[in-house]
Amino acid sequence: MSNTTTPAQYILILIDMVEQQGCDRKKLLAGTTFANTDIATMGARILDADFNQLVTNAQTLTGEPALGLKLGLRLNLSAHAVLGQAFMTCTDLAQAMELFLKYNHLLASGLHFEFETVGEQCILTVVSTPGEASPEFSYELFFGALINTLRGLLNAPDLCLRMEFPYLQPAHCALYYEVFGTDMHFDTPQGRILFHRDLLDTRLPSSNPVLRNLFEAECARLLADLEEENSVSERTLRLLRKLEGQYPQMPQIAAMLNLSPRTYRRRLDEERQSFQRLLDQVRAEHATRYLQNKRLPLSSIAYMVGFSDASNFRRAYQKWTGKAPRDVRRG
Repeated sequence: MSNTTTPAQYILILIDMVEQQGCDRKKLLAGTTFANTDIATMGARILDADFNQLVTNAQTLTGEPALGLKLGLRLNLSAHAVLGQAFMTCTDLAQAMELFLKYNHLLASGLHFEFETVGEQCILTVVSTPGEASPEFSYELFFGALINTLRGLLNAPDLCLRMEFPYLQPAHCALYYEVFGTDMHFDTPQGRILFHRDLLDTRLPSSNPVLRNLFEAECARLLADLEEENSVSERTLRLLRKLEGQYPQMPQIAAMLNLSPRTYRRRLDEERQSFQRLLDQVRAEHATRYLQNKRLPLSSIAYMVGFSDASNFRRAYQKWTGKAPRDVRRG
């Protein structure tokens, strides 16, 4: 079972949003571990299971289909606490992006991004989202918060971004156009934000190298504490994603986590996980991203994710994702 967490300040913002609509706090908190306690004492982070329950309750009480997007637009730089302060003191957007990629698990420990520059284009891809929340809610929340944070950093209400959402166009898509602009695409293989690389050179008005170093040191401390609390499966996924293309065997991963193979297997069993399932999840993530590049032959992609031939890769990818590689590439 995953023990990924969400910052408490996000939960407090959601509670405030729902209460402003006249909803009862007791009903909103029902089913969470802090339902019968003072929310002021619930700690710096809460389990994603509690966050998901809170979201379910909020959607039921408010009937708001765009709850994720409206919450995301409330998550500004100050909501991101010390990491938001670190962003503001960066020299330019490239440095802020580097910090985001390094410390984004402080914002959502079950979230994983990948960032690459292809020619003149930068691509930020959401590789995985916390499992229990609906895709629509998750992407509305994350993309809404990212856009709001970028606008705050750059002091620019209008940004030239291409937005890709991996689900069908929702009924409330008019709000998407208000928030994200017209360059939006739905039912894509992955959720992505694309922009011209020149944007990374944008200077930030509140740059302060001394303060940035202090804030980053605090972020590093918080991340180290968070990673100690993470499940073995979460730590395994993080390692496998960092070791893209290498895919070590189970004993090697166990050693990297300072565990014996026997203890490692037992810990995964307790979490109802297996090394092979985690490995296949990461290989599927990488393969899906490689398939976006239509110039890469299928045989090369197969080799890059550990297969000796394309036919075995096709069968495995179908098993992992329920989709054929050609359908993902065509999309």
